[in-house]
Amino acid sequence: MRLDGKTVLVIGVGPGLGSATAYMLLKDGARVIMAARSEERLREIRKVLSKYGNVDYVVGDASGQSGARKIVEEARKKVGRIDHLALLAGNYVDSPIENLTEEQLDGMINANLKSPIYALNAAVKDLGQGSSVVMVSSVFGTYATSTGNVAYSSTKAGVAKAVEVLASELSGRGIRINAVAPRAMDHDFVPERDWRSKRKLGGKSCPPEDVASVVNWLMTDESEWVDGAVIPVDGGTRR
Repeated sequence: MRLDGKTVLVIGVGPGLGSATAYMLLKDGARVIMAARSEERLREIRKVLSKYGNVDYVVGDASGQSGARKIVEEARKKVGRIDHLALLAGNYVDSPIENLTEEQLDGMINANLKSPIYALNAAVKDLGQGSSVVMVSSVFGTYATSTGNVAYSSTKAGVAKAVEVLASELSGRGIRINAVAPRAMDHDFVPERDWRSKRKLGGKSCPPEDVASVVNWLMTDESEWVDGAVIPVDGGTRR
């Protein structure tokens, strides 16, 4: 297995991408520590995934600097070290400009941009040669345009630029950072299902496993020459 002996902190674990990513990491031999705001949800996910490997969780909110530091500190206490980071927290809101509220814009900035940056700020001292960090952008922040979501698309574009800047900053320390750029994902992850039968090229949404498989690959040595990239994972719909 490609991630034997590696510990991955996955921040932003819910019923979709986070759960699918944790599952695939476990199947690849990683030790996984999950983080999210809801302990009830984390407990349920751990119960489902524990049969596949060593998985635990910490509760916290990474959208503020102190919260991100607490997550990393608690994770460090549980696992001793962190090899890789999957920074998957995020949210979406429809926000035509004439209806955009301060709460909506601040919410998108906090969930989609502040959270991954604060999490990396808190964890970077744990990382070193061979570490990999993965964030989540969007095809609407990089490769395509859709109306009515200026707050979401702007923050996802910010993630894409952050990846470029941080890759330049951290490459000298042997730390890689990349992002996946999906379109829409379903939030119906179930372990061991035939998820490939649930989508087709050109479809507007996909199972979370499609994106999680790329996140997982970016943690492995197979992707060691990929750095500072924002990889579209959208079945070609951006075209």
